[in-house]
Amino acid sequence: MVGIAREVFGDALPVAERYAAFLSDAGVERGLIGPREVDRLWERHLINCAVVSEAVPEGAHVVDIGSGAGLPGVVLAIVRPDLRITLLEPLLRRTTFLNECVEMLGLDNVEVRRGRAEDVVDDYAVDVATARAVAPLERLATWALPLLRPGGELLALKGERAAVELDEAKPVLERFGVATTELLQVGRGRVEPPTTLVRVVAGRGGVVGRQQRAPRRAKRSRKRSS
Repeated sequence: MVGIAREVFGDALPVAERYAAFLSDAGVERGLIGPREVDRLWERHLINCAVVSEAVPEGAHVVDIGSGAGLPGVVLAIVRPDLRITLLEPLLRRTTFLNECVEMLGLDNVEVRRGRAEDVVDDYAVDVATARAVAPLERLATWALPLLRPGGELLALKGERAAVELDEAKPVLERFGVATTELLQVGRGRVEPPTTLVRVVAGRGGVVGRQQRAPRRAKRSRKRSS
């Protein structure tokens, strides 16, 4: 994968290598990455996330929902310094990890924000929202769409069930007044299989019913601090 990694990351490859080393060490130790993932970290995680940049407009403000170990948010920040990235993550131990990553890698284009998407909806109107392995699309959409500006895009990394999830989410997407939806494959010739994205574009009039929040908002009394 060395040649592909060099092609994808270019001059930023040394930064990506430091991030990979941190994931392999502290990421595993703190339970953010499974030990079995270390040997396939580049093809399954880093390059798989880096090619998402093909679908992100130049100079966009991106919020990465449920950022976890920083996939894809940290990777996008490395490969695309023109982007402004907000890593949104509710768990303290993960935001601690993310802050350490940002400082260690010198990512001046990244902000780490602790919180749930539905709790910060009034603070953002971003160009792109990303998410990987966070929730089924019908739930993810209720968290992500209110964060978008009119015409903004949700780019959800999905697997083989992408088409099924998109079909199941149609009632929710219609309720939020989305403009278009489509399935994209990025990274052809670099990752096998290519990375599958569900792209959901918010209507030009903005999201209908921004006051609609995810059902889990009613569960805020349940404290999560680790």
